[in-house]
Amino acid sequence: MLPVLNKDLALQRPDLEIPANYFTYPEKVLQFGTGVLLRGLVDYLIDKANKQGIFKGRVVVVKSTDGPTTEFTAQDNLYTTHIKGVSQGELINKSLVNASISRVLQSNAEWADVLKTVHQPELQVIISNTTEVGIQYVEEKISAGVPASFPAKLLAVLWERYQYFKGSSHTGFVIVPTELVVDNGRLLQEIVLKLAAFNELPESFKQWIKTDNHFCNSLVDRIVPGKPRDLDALQEKAGYTDGLWIDVEPFLLWAVEGDEYVRQVLSFQQADARMLIASSITPYREQKLRILNGSHTISVPLAFLGGLNTVYECMEHPYMRSFFHTVVMEEILPTIQDICPQADSFAQDVLDRFANPYIAHKLISITFQESSKMNARNVRTLVRYYERQQALPPAMCLGFAAMLLFLRPVKEESGKYYGARGAEEYLITDDNAAVFAAHWQGITAADGSAVAAMVQQICADSRLWETDLTQLEGFAAAVTGHLLGMLQEGTITYAAGRKVIANQ
Repeated sequence: MLPVLNKDLALQRPDLEIPANYFTYPEKVLQFGTGVLLRGLVDYLIDKANKQGIFKGRVVVVKSTDGPTTEFTAQDNLYTTHIKGVSQGELINKSLVNASISRVLQSNAEWADVLKTVHQPELQVIISNTTEVGIQYVEEKISAGVPASFPAKLLAVLWERYQYFKGSSHTGFVIVPTELVVDNGRLLQEIVLKLAAFNELPESFKQWIKTDNHFCNSLVDRIVPGKPRDLDALQEKAGYTDGLWIDVEPFLLWAVEGDEYVRQVLSFQQADARMLIASSITPYREQKLRILNGSHTISVPLAFLGGLNTVYECMEHPYMRSFFHTVVMEEILPTIQDICPQADSFAQDVLDRFANPYIAHKLISITFQESSKMNARNVRTLVRYYERQQALPPAMCLGFAAMLLFLRPVKEESGKYYGARGAEEYLITDDNAAVFAAHWQGITAADGSAVAAMVQQICADSRLWETDLTQLEGFAAAVTGHLLGMLQEGTITYAAGRKVIANQ
C-alpha cells in the first residue's frame, strides 16, 4: 500500500525538494478560498519562492463553504502540482510537491481562529477567490456571528486587526482579490467601506482602511483542470497517494496593480517573471480579453457547427488550426500591439495553450452568452481593424456569420431555445436568444434577400453591439455571403472550399 503524502514523507524523500526549515516559516498570507485556481497559481508562486529562499512565508487558508477540511489535514496540507501542456511548441510534463499551506480553517466552525490569525504581525497579505459573485454588497452586521459574504468577512478581519493593534499605522494588509471582475480591488474596497458605514464603525477605522491597506486590482490567467483522470497511475509512479493532486497548464500570468511597497510585501513575485506588478494592469487585461477570450468567441461557433467538440480538436483540425492562427496573429494582434507590450509573446502562448492535449475545453461551454461575449470581446477589435487597415478582417467576418447561424433556433420549449447541429440539438444559453429567434423567424436558406435584410438589421442593432456595424463598409454584405454559404453547404465545408482563409 502506498503511503500518504504528508510532512513526514516529504522530509524523508529528498527528491520532493522540501527544505527541512520550510515548515518553520511564519504565516504571512491569509487566503480566502481552497479552490484549484488559487492552489495552482497563487500558492504555486509562493511555494516556488519559498524553495528559492525568497519569501519564507506560508499561507493560512479559509474555507468558506461548509464541510470538513480533513482532506487537507490528512496530508499536512501538502499536495502535488502536475504541470502538463505545451510551452514554446514543446510538451511539458513534470510534478512538484507544494508545502506553502500551513493550515486550512473552516470559516463557520473555526471563525474565532480565523480572526486570531490577524494577531500575527508577520501576516501582511490577504488573497481571495470567491467567484465573481463573491464581490457584492450584502448588508450584514459583523457582530451577529460569522458573516455570510466575503466582503463582510474581510471587514470583520480588518476590524479585528485594527482593534488588536490599537489602530497603529503600518499594520494594514496588501489585499489582492483574484475574482474575474474588472477593477476587483477598487470595487472590494468600496464595498468594505460601505459595510463599515452600515456597521457604524468609527471614522478612524474607515480612515485606517483607506490609508493603511492596499487594495490591488489584479488579473489571473492559468487553466487548472484540477484532479486528473489517471490519478491512480500517477500516484503509483510518484510513490504516494494524494487526494489533493491538481493538474495545471504550463502558462501562467498574475498581474497586480501596485507600487513599490506592494512589490516589497509580495516579494514572492521575484521567483517568476510571469507575476507582474505594475502601475496599471489595463494592457494585460486588454490582451487577455482580445486575444485569448476574443479568439475563442469568434472561432468556436464555426468549429462547433462543423462537428468539433473541444479546443484541442480544433488545433488538430487543419482548417480550424489555420483559422485560429489567422484570427490571433493576423487580425486581433495588429489591433493591440501598440497598447500591450507583451502582446506578441502572449499571442503565441495562447496558440500553445489551445494545442494542449491534456485539457479538454468543451466548445459548447465557451458559447455561453455568445452574443454578449462577441460584443465585449470582438466588436471593438473589428472596428479597430477596419479603422487601421481600411479593410475587413476576413476570418472574423466568417466567425461573426457562424455566430448568427449558431444562434438560429430550431425549437423553443418553456422559454428555452435550441439550435441544431445536424440531427443533434443543443441549448442556446444566451440572454439575447429571444432577440435572435425573432430575427430568424421565417428565414430560409433559399431566400437570399431575406437573409441579407436580417443580417442588416442585426448588424445595425446598437443595443447588441453598442455601435452600428453597418458603418463598417461591406461588413454586412460579407457576413451575409458567408451565412448563405454555410446555410447551403455547411460551416467548415463552405469555409474551406471557398478558402475564406488560406491554410497555414
